[in-house]
Amino acid sequence: MFIYLFDQKIELPEGSTAKDLAEKLNLRGPNQALAANINGKNCDLFHSLQEDDKVILWNFEDKEGKEIFWHTSAHVLAQAILRLFPEAKPTIGPPIENGFYYDFANLTISDKDFERIEEEVQKVLNENHKPKHHLFKDKEEALTRFASNPYKRELIESFDGPVTEYSQGEFFDLCRGPHLPAIGKIKAFKILKTSGAYWRADQTKEMLTRIYAISFPDRKELKEYLHVLEEAKKRDHKILGPRLGLFSLMEEAPGMPFIHPKGMLIWNRLIAFWREMHRAACYEEIKTPQLMSQQLWERSGHWYHYRENMYSFEIEDRHFAIKPMNCPGCMLYYKSKTHSYRELPLRISELGHVHRHEASGALNGLFRVRSFHQDDAHLFMKADQIKEEILNVLKLVEKTYSTFGLPYRLELSTRPEKSIGSDEDWENATNGLKGALDAWGEPYKINEGDGAFYGPKIDIHIRDALGRSWQCGTIQLDMALPEKFELEYMDSDGIHKRPVMVHRAIFGSVERFFGILIEHFVGRFPLWISPLQVRVVTVADRHAEYAHKLAKEIKTAGFICDVDDTSESVNKKIRTAQLEQINYMLMAGDKEIENKTATLRTRDGAVLGEVELSSFLQTLKQELNERSLTSFFKQEAAT
Repeated sequence: MFIYLFDQKIELPEGSTAKDLAEKLNLRGPNQALAANINGKNCDLFHSLQEDDKVILWNFEDKEGKEIFWHTSAHVLAQAILRLFPEAKPTIGPPIENGFYYDFANLTISDKDFERIEEEVQKVLNENHKPKHHLFKDKEEALTRFASNPYKRELIESFDGPVTEYSQGEFFDLCRGPHLPAIGKIKAFKILKTSGAYWRADQTKEMLTRIYAISFPDRKELKEYLHVLEEAKKRDHKILGPRLGLFSLMEEAPGMPFIHPKGMLIWNRLIAFWREMHRAACYEEIKTPQLMSQQLWERSGHWYHYRENMYSFEIEDRHFAIKPMNCPGCMLYYKSKTHSYRELPLRISELGHVHRHEASGALNGLFRVRSFHQDDAHLFMKADQIKEEILNVLKLVEKTYSTFGLPYRLELSTRPEKSIGSDEDWENATNGLKGALDAWGEPYKINEGDGAFYGPKIDIHIRDALGRSWQCGTIQLDMALPEKFELEYMDSDGIHKRPVMVHRAIFGSVERFFGILIEHFVGRFPLWISPLQVRVVTVADRHAEYAHKLAKEIKTAGFICDVDDTSESVNKKIRTAQLEQINYMLMAGDKEIENKTATLRTRDGAVLGEVELSSFLQTLKQELNERSLTSFFKQEAAT
């Protein structure tokens, strides 16, 4: 028989499994062929193949492969816990972005128990069980199987379709799968932390014990991950931001950051950069109201599908909501005048201040907030302009992220099962996005069926200095809102037609992007966005007048500068400036006054010798104008 691996036609004997295919392709390593996707459904490798099946083999590099790997690892953790704590009741244990967790009732542990649990996990892994799938004939059989676990029984009662379990050795768990072909593929396992969690995330229900862990097919990968975790602690923006005087979070406004003066210096430079990029790309900027009527949100669909995340109230017998996104306001702007095909593509940008209700437990510094600014844009075009317009967006993406030294990758998500629009519309839209990505020439991943219900999309994942991935940018083609708001343009044939519309964000949330930059640069911002670029340091009190004269000239040249003329020792002043991540320090003493110079030091501890102020400012301007990520000054000596 023949099957298709991507576009490759492969012959296999009748009755072959996905595992046989993996072996034929020599994909046997612990990091290779962990599971398969057969005709759009994820399956175990032991799943039988049929003629003309379309197959994808997942490995640990794939998102799906990681999820399956970590799902099996969650079962291993639960098996070890039950061996050590037989009275514990397993509830649910899903994979998450980095690793997995499992929630248990009747279990009390602390970090002192981690080593013991990990040792038991290793014993389970050494047994190398092969997870086995079982389909219950009906709910009654499943309820009997889990008679001693009320949490599993509650889940079974809520299921509509078939009920299945997976077992490995003496352990069995309610599960749809798929799982690894053998648990021995898990070569490295680490418990990260434990916390409390409500059953089914309901605060009225029991508090459970949640155990977070992570696993890898290679010990080296675990070692690298733990190193990243340690580095991430040093870079935590929730600690660095307040320490550097950039922002604060207060109980009086949970999830709504206070941006401090130094933070505003960075913020304003980010926004100025954003506006410069958009003006050059021929965008027009608008500002829409934050508060709009219920009728608008009903028309857009948000009132029915997103209301629990919206802040709404009544004014003079009318219901209003604070906008959680900018799109409906932009639709009203588009409808405020008639449009001709000659105007298209029309590029409308907005730095909209939006509010979304997030559970208090989900709030996370600048990364997850209730109040943020979205660097939105809505592009209106004809269908034959999609490819070219998406290419223009990708050029803007490249220019933006490269300025911050952030590499990125692209993912195309296609039509999901539940969607609106005709087959023709989806084909044209998807081909437009795919054509642009092909023309762009960089590798991209296709996520089949993972698009929005209203159109296909391109997600953009940036990678920071620690190699961590963040999704900030997105390009989403929308076939719903132009229809709901009856958007039109007059075409060259005199007929009113519906424009194609694309949602587009690059920063995403300005607050979140700010937080990412704090961690990416460890607070050591490049000169062009630094909140304090130069500090003049006096050697003694008698040098204060000269130091302030230098600072005045530096400020007049357009740079941010202050003077440290305190009575502290020079070494302490330098150390303070380095802790504040000030880019350059100019030392002012007797020799410098005599020579009309200053001795230049960097925050890295390099002593670069005496410089004339005019030469220093000229180099500084060049570094600033080029938005350099590194210093333009040569290191002549180091301490």
